[in-house]
Amino acid sequence: MTGAFRRFGGLFGMLAIVVFFAVNLPDTFLTARNLLNISQQISMLAVVAAAMTVVMVMGDFDLSVGAMASLSGVVAAALFVQGWSVPSAVAVALLVGLIGGLLNGVLVSVIGILPFVATLATLTVFSGFAFIVSGGRTIFGRDIPASFGDFARSGPQIAELDGRALILPNLTIVALLVVFVVWVVLEQTTYGRRLYAIGGNKEAARLAGLPVVLLRFTAFAFTGVGAALAGLMIASRVASANPTQGDGLMLTAIAAVFLGMTLTRDGQPRVLATLAGVAVLGILDNGLTQMRVDSYVRQVMVGAIILLSVGLSALSRRGK
Repeated sequence: MTGAFRRFGGLFGMLAIVVFFAVNLPDTFLTARNLLNISQQISMLAVVAAAMTVVMVMGDFDLSVGAMASLSGVVAAALFVQGWSVPSAVAVALLVGLIGGLLNGVLVSVIGILPFVATLATLTVFSGFAFIVSGGRTIFGRDIPASFGDFARSGPQIAELDGRALILPNLTIVALLVVFVVWVVLEQTTYGRRLYAIGGNKEAARLAGLPVVLLRFTAFAFTGVGAALAGLMIASRVASANPTQGDGLMLTAIAAVFLGMTLTRDGQPRVLATLAGVAVLGILDNGLTQMRVDSYVRQVMVGAIILLSVGLSALSRRGK
């Protein structure tokens, strides 16, 4: 019984959350429109969490992803104000994410600063730059090209329900593509297997001839680009950008990865399990919002979920 709880406890918890909201919100929760709405709401988190999984398979963290998401969003918006085209502004914003990720990679893998310390410092730096670029204000919709904002509000029609088109949001498609790419990289390539080897034992991986410094360096670069993409998705969805709009992503992304780890047999980060963790957090937030639970209470619950997921993961490893 104890072994089954350790292995399937996270899955049972997910099922319990869905059943709870389905019973208490029978008319709205399990509808197709609400499920698609949830998929759109969690798309930004899914991108960040998938990118975070890349560094967490090595036993590292990137605390700067939320600040980078904010920075990339305001960079794109500031360029829009100056008359840049959407492709050009998006490319520069993603380049900013790449540079930020490379900076983290240098600090962690080349200089040897602990990931917690290095990315905590760059979190502050990126956040400060976001305020500098935006002038400490929100860049509103009139300065954002309509095509940029319309991207998040549109998507291919997949069905018709009650005379209204049922749309698969573009943001959901982007998130699924990112998760697929990360899955291929981590699970189907030598590069991914080497990252897992580093997570198992960095020193043993180095002695085995793996380029540990280069691998960690590139993994942080990947995460920086993912965070920047998530920031652009947020800016597109709200048709505005402000220097704090990505701040909540870091905590929930780490929570999603840890939740996913409770669903894997070996207790290691796996991107598909991370996606399941993202879904749990999204379902929880959506259901509690419909039940009009205060946002501060939801924050407490996210924190409790992190503690629970870490505890379950620790119990699983101890059991092995």
